[in-house]
Amino acid sequence: MAASAARGRNWAEIATGAVILVVAALFLAYAISQSGRSLGGGGGISLTARFDRIDGLAPGADVRIGGVKVGSVVEQHIDPRSYLAVLRLTVQPDIAIPEDSSAEITSESLLGGKYVNLVPGGSDSMLKDGAEITITQSAVSLEALLGRFIFSVTELNSQNGQQQNGGEAAPAQPAPGATPAPARP
Repeated sequence: MAASAARGRNWAEIATGAVILVVAALFLAYAISQSGRSLGGGGGISLTARFDRIDGLAPGADVRIGGVKVGSVVEQHIDPRSYLAVLRLTVQPDIAIPEDSSAEITSESLLGGKYVNLVPGGSDSMLKDGAEITITQSAVSLEALLGRFIFSVTELNSQNGQQQNGGEAAPAQPAPGATPAPARP
């Protein structure tokens, strides 16, 4: 009787483990399908683009047209001759991209990730598999912009202070409630 109960419990454990593995596989398949990535080599048009800087852009990032995902960044590397960042992109095969299109690296939000935005041109001839997008706009560094803004405001404040004081620095004022220092002879 005890052996029969142990055997039944073993089968129950095996069945439970199998159900858990099936559910995990379903979650994995769902996650891959919703991310836009695939397990295979994937079809699509392969394009390259060169940028001065790609701050925060990683392989797997979206490629979008008009805010709609149409592909992804597959690879990134540095060109050893020009020191430009080279991106290899894949775009859905049913999307025809004019030859005079441009690619720009854009932020999703102030704190969000980055993606490649393709701006279609007006050419009648389309980019073919393996072609290069030659019109590019690199990522804008929010830190550099913020630094320039702070520097500009500081510089503007110091210029305004000098103009109000007739070009001379204002004498230091004692803090409220402090005793002024005696004048030197």
